[in-house]
Amino acid sequence: MTVNRGRKIVLWRHGQTAWNLERRFQGSTDIELTEEGLGQARRAARLLAAMNPDAIIASDLKRTAATAAELAALTGLDVTHDEALRETYAGTWQGLTHEEIIARFGDQYAAWKRGEPVRRGGGELETEVADRAAPVVERAADKLPDGGTLVVASHGGTIRTTIGRLLGLEPGTWEALGGLTNCCWSVLGEGARGWRLMEHNAGTLPEPVLGDDD
Repeated sequence: MTVNRGRKIVLWRHGQTAWNLERRFQGSTDIELTEEGLGQARRAARLLAAMNPDAIIASDLKRTAATAAELAALTGLDVTHDEALRETYAGTWQGLTHEEIIARFGDQYAAWKRGEPVRRGGGELETEVADRAAPVVERAADKLPDGGTLVVASHGGTIRTTIGRLLGLEPGTWEALGGLTNCCWSVLGEGARGWRLMEHNAGTLPEPVLGDDD
C-alpha cells in the first residue's frame, strides 16, 4: 500500500548557457551560465524559496551548480551535488548544432524522435539516464519530512527521463513531456497511487525552449 506523506519534488532546469543560444547539443559537456542565465537563476530562486524547500540536490556540472547556489544563498540550505544528475552523455553529438546533427546523423536523430532506444552519438540510452538519476531523487525524497519539498537542479533531458520513470510511464512515451525553458521547473506531488505531475514548465511566461530537449 502506498503511503501518501504529502511530499513534493521540484525538478528545476539550469539557467541559460552560450551553447543554448547557439543551439549546440550540450549533453554532459561542462558549460557555464551566461550573465542572463545567472539572472534567470536568481529570479527563479526567489520564487522557489517561497516554497520553503527542505533539501536541494544538484548535478555537479557548472551550469546546475551555479543555478542551485542561488537558491542555497536564499534558503541557507546546503546543496548536495551528484554526478548521477548530469545531462545525458551524447558522444559525438556534443558540441554540434541541431542542424549539424541532422545533417550527419539524420537517421539516428529521426529514430530518437520516434521514441526508439537510441545511443545518440554512441552515448547513453534515455533509460540508462533514468536508471542513474531517478534513484538519487527517490533517495533524497525519502529523507524528507512529511509534507516536505525537495528541489532538484538538473538538466532538461535528465529531468524528462526522471519524471517519466517516477510516474511509471513507458520509455517510448517520455517524449510526450515537453522540454523545459531555462530555469523553469516541474513539480511532482505525492498522491495515493504514487507520484503525479502537478506542474510542468512552470516559473515564467512562455519562452522558447533552448537546449538539447527542444
